[in-house]
Amino acid sequence: YGIIHAGGIGKYISDWILEGEPAFDLIELDPNRYGKWTTTEYTAAKARESYGFNNIVGYPKEERFAGRPTERTSGLYDLLKSKCSMGFHAGWEQPHWFYKLGDETGYKPSFRRTNWFDPVGREYKQVMEKVGVIDLSPFGKFKVKGTDSVKLLDHLFANVVPKVGSTNISHMLTPRGKVYAELTVSQLCPGEFMLVTGSGSELHDLRWIEEEVTRGGYKVEIENMTDEMGVLGVAGPYARQILQKLTNEDLSDSSFKFLQSRHLKLSDIAVTAIRISYTGELGWELYHRKEDSVALYYAIMEAGQKEGIDNFGTYALNALRLEKGFRAWGAEMNCDSNPLEAGLEYFVKLNKPADFIGKQALKQIKEKGLKRRLVYLTLETDNVDPEGNESVWHNGKVIGNTTSGSFSYSAQQSLAFAYVPTELSKVGQKLEVELLGKNYPATVIQEPLVLTEPMRMRLQRKGESPKI
Repeated sequence: YGIIHAGGIGKYISDWILEGEPAFDLIELDPNRYGKWTTTEYTAAKARESYGFNNIVGYPKEERFAGRPTERTSGLYDLLKSKCSMGFHAGWEQPHWFYKLGDETGYKPSFRRTNWFDPVGREYKQVMEKVGVIDLSPFGKFKVKGTDSVKLLDHLFANVVPKVGSTNISHMLTPRGKVYAELTVSQLCPGEFMLVTGSGSELHDLRWIEEEVTRGGYKVEIENMTDEMGVLGVAGPYARQILQKLTNEDLSDSSFKFLQSRHLKLSDIAVTAIRISYTGELGWELYHRKEDSVALYYAIMEAGQKEGIDNFGTYALNALRLEKGFRAWGAEMNCDSNPLEAGLEYFVKLNKPADFIGKQALKQIKEKGLKRRLVYLTLETDNVDPEGNESVWHNGKVIGNTTSGSFSYSAQQSLAFAYVPTELSKVGQKLEVELLGKNYPATVIQEPLVLTEPMRMRLQRKGESPKI
């Protein structure tokens, strides 16, 4: 609304200038949510659409179609666009869910479970029981190398710097100890790293890194590879079996361990393979030149015919990651939350020698103790699922909020993350979540609902029976 927002924006900008960081998470107002894909034509189409949408009802999982597609399409867009419902992520088109014969296709907005619900369950089952392929090209991807690369990353990230050939999940914190970003960091060869972040965080994270390079005078080169590089995720029990058909490299568990990364060739196509998957199942992310995406996709699909390989989209990915208890940046963690209350202690190494950004603030937060915690909830609902930002009730009062949610196709009930006061965060605590004006019973449960594949393998090796 233009000038109406000026007072609030001016206040937050002055806070940011004086304090070095904003008082609240402001990514929704961040100019870096745009990029070179935001052309004059796109802006004109979007301005007309937004103005026309001022007073309409906004739906969960809302899609707006003006100005789409932008120039930011993955190498697979033309191949997949007629087979799925596409979503918009930072200029990119990315499959949300795929159509089969008999499905009601297209975007059908609803506050309740709609035409995507059963197909997403089918894709969930595909990944859990067989193998699925997902286009992850919208990830933000940066190469960092140079004499000071290790020193820079040790200062930027709360986790340790991974060894050569290894990958880890690392967080950049603000000086006040809030979670500025979550990335995967891989050291591909000595002093050369690949950093990967979510689609909407690309320039948000790159700015933070580049500002620190300038401030500290670090001798490094940073290259934004986001548009040049495609990414395919392959996940499910048969992922190794299928990829092994395409390479002479040994992909066995002993040779290519979880959270390892290496360069290899699949069907003569050069890829950087990382053994990691946001599904929590056995899987690899395959980074490659965008122009090789179609050939790589066809090679994998052909190799997996016997195993019943198929596509899956981001809706199924969200259901899979929630069941595994994986947090998402922008939901469970952002500049409004610290990593301790978000349950990220495992990734924060307060005892590492480097004085990383936010370390001192985090020590103080730990000493004072936490006032709230992220909890894991099951809900008793009827044809409606939490999405995030719903009120959590206890004894007739609002005491917190959900951050994200989904239907659990494993437990056959709704699942959500939520922030609640620490005294109400114990397993077994009964709460209520408000959905569509009605309070539904919710229970704090032990996370995760479904163990990740690496954890299940670990328990099996010990002779224990893991829960799926």
